[in-house]
Amino acid sequence: MSKEAALRAMREAAYAERQAGGKATAPKAARPAAAAPAKKKQATTPAAPTPSTDELCGHRSMNGRSCTREQGHAAKSHRYS
Repeated sequence: MSKEAALRAMREAAYAERQAGGKATAPKAARPAAAAPAKKKQATTPAAPTPSTDELCGHRSMNGRSCTREQGHAAKSHRYS
């Protein structure tokens, strides 16, 4: 049996099963209930200092150019030079 014939047979079997209402297959096993997430302690690390606006982003492009926008810029794109 070729690969295409096997796929066709599987597709036809699935179609016949759907037409019969899907009652021919064994019932699916019930999923176990997800465990309740444990409460995590909040980290007491200080917030990261705000980056200086004098520094450049420095992101490197694939061709070796670096971004000239300020460090931590909000723009989605980089500006290379």
